[in-house]
This record gives sequence, structure tokens and C-alpha cells, in this order.
Amino acid sequence: MLSREFLTERGYCCGHGCLMCPYEPKHIKDNTILKVINCFKEDNPLIQKTLRRVTVEEGETIATKLFQILNERGDGIGLAANQVGIDAQVAVVNVREPVVLINPKIIDKSDEISYYEGCLSFPKHGIRTKRYKNIIVKSADVDCQYYFSGVESAKDAKGTWETAKKHDTEQRLLEAICVQHEIDHLNGLTIHDREKKLEPVVSEVKFGRNQVVMLRKDNRYKQMKYKKSQKFINDGWVIDLDKTIKGV
Repeated sequence: MLSREFLTERGYCCGHGCLMCPYEPKHIKDNTILKVINCFKEDNPLIQKTLRRVTVEEGETIATKLFQILNERGDGIGLAANQVGIDAQVAVVNVREPVVLINPKIIDKSDEISYYEGCLSFPKHGIRTKRYKNIIVKSADVDCQYYFSGVESAKDAKGTWETAKKHDTEQRLLEAICVQHEIDHLNGLTIHDREKKLEPVVSEVKFGRNQVVMLRKDNRYKQMKYKKSQKFINDGWVIDLDKTIKGV
């Protein structure tokens, strides 16, 4: 087989499915070059479609391609098949460890939260969504169930929820959110659909214009006067009532 350097130096595609390949695709592996479809620039008819169920063997083959795309991009933690134009209920997640989801279904969930998330299909565009800290997922490629937990007080595995370690809670929560995000894709839902279902949160606490408040976004905090906080709130920051009232 001709080397990558030999081919690219002569203006030919090397056939490894490299993203953003500038060369003529004369040697395309499996006759397909996969990439994440930017829905702001291109039409993706699969992005709002419930995808077809697949066999475990087909799902594992597709999952391998999805992991390759994630690794080459380096800017994502999860990817669903329809994001690259494949009609299949397959998604991958890579937060704490690689997770493959084939024909997945959420069979239990608890502890609803609001979470700010983005999507590779809608680059540079974040939305606050409704998610759950804890979920149990059944996937066709495993006989058991996946437990994704974002709280320390979760029930133990025998009781249903896997116990989360204190030092690992943040990563576990991110993993649980990402799994929900990718399963949404397989059912034809995007972050925009989750945004529509959010109910406005109205705080009964009233703040003076010059009162100092604590803003929070993910694990970041900002302290400022209330009159200056609105532009940050519009950008996804929220007032941490507990820290504001306690003056932390």
C-alpha cells in the first residue's frame, strides 16, 4: 500500500478518511469520508429523524468510525451517527471512559436540573437545557445496564443507582448529560427541542440594584452588583442564591 506521504505529496487523498482533506478523493477507505455536518451551513435530513435500529455487529462498526472522528476533531465528548449522515441508532461518549450506545433507551432517571450545553452540529451555539443528574440506560451491546450518576448521594448499584465518588462527581455529571444529549440525537431531538421545554424560573428573592450577587456557570463564579449582572444572565449565568444570601 502506498504511504500517506507518497500520495499527499502528489495531490491524492491517502484514503485514511482524514477530516478537511484537501485532495481529490481517489482512494477513499470504504468509499466514504465521514464528517460532522454543520447544520447552520448544510441540510441534514437525519438530524430530526428517529433513526433505524441496528445489529450489535453493525453498531460496533459504526461506533469505531464515530470514535475515529471524535479523536481527529479533538473538540467533542460525544457523537451520534446521524450527525455524520448515518441512519443508525448508534452513539459514542468519551468523558471518563469510552462508552458505546447501540439502540439505547433511558429506562430510569431522577433529579432534574438545568444545564448549559453545546453541540457539534450547531457549532459555537450554547443552550440551557433540561436534563437529569442520574439515568439508567439499556444498550443492545451489553447484557447489563449502564448507570450514569452525577450526585454523591446516589443509591448503590443494588438499589438502582451507582454511588458517585466525591472527587469524580463533576465528570460523572458531564457524562450523564452527554449520554442524554446523544440519545436525543438518535430520537430526532436536538438541544433546541430541549430548550423549548424549559419552564421559566422565577425567583421570589428581590435584589437591589447595588446589591452584590454571586453568579455561577458550570463551576465558575463571578461576584458583581446586581445591576451589572443581566448581560451575564443572558449568556447562561445564574444567580447562586445560596452563596449570595450567605455572602460567600
